[in-house]
Amino acid sequence: MISKEHIQSLAEEHLEGTPGFLVEVVVSDGSNIRVVVDHDENTSIEFCMGLSRHIESSLDRELQDFSLDVLSPGLDQPLKLHRQYVKNVGREVSVMPVEGAKTEGLLTRVEEDHFVVSTREKRRIEGRKAKEWVEEDHPFRFEDVHWTKVNISFNNKPRA
Repeated sequence: MISKEHIQSLAEEHLEGTPGFLVEVVVSDGSNIRVVVDHDENTSIEFCMGLSRHIESSLDRELQDFSLDVLSPGLDQPLKLHRQYVKNVGREVSVMPVEGAKTEGLLTRVEEDHFVVSTREKRRIEGRKAKEWVEEDHPFRFEDVHWTKVNISFNNKPRA
């Protein structure tokens, strides 16, 4: 049987020294291999094809038949790695903490053990008639979060 560790090693070997990085490797019954890869800039079809060719050329179909899918994370998939958080600084995200309500805002900072989402909303300030914009930073420890997803928007480019 083809092992997850072997596929992971082949992928990491190919990705070393590139802006690409491995997100997940799944090897299921029947030797169905799924490799999810991301890229610090843009994950292209050519990038995924190169990795697929590298893995496939390192395996022997005479010994065991397999299916191989190399793909980038879908837009609807949660962030899984610290490096994905760093890549998405400046984008709007939704965060579902283990405890508390969902928070939507701008991913502004990523540290070793936590990240910060900045929210902006209009609130009535005591002693004033009109509502005013209030900005607030919300730190989240990675282990205290069920998931974080990038909000899909045609204008969702990182802010400079």
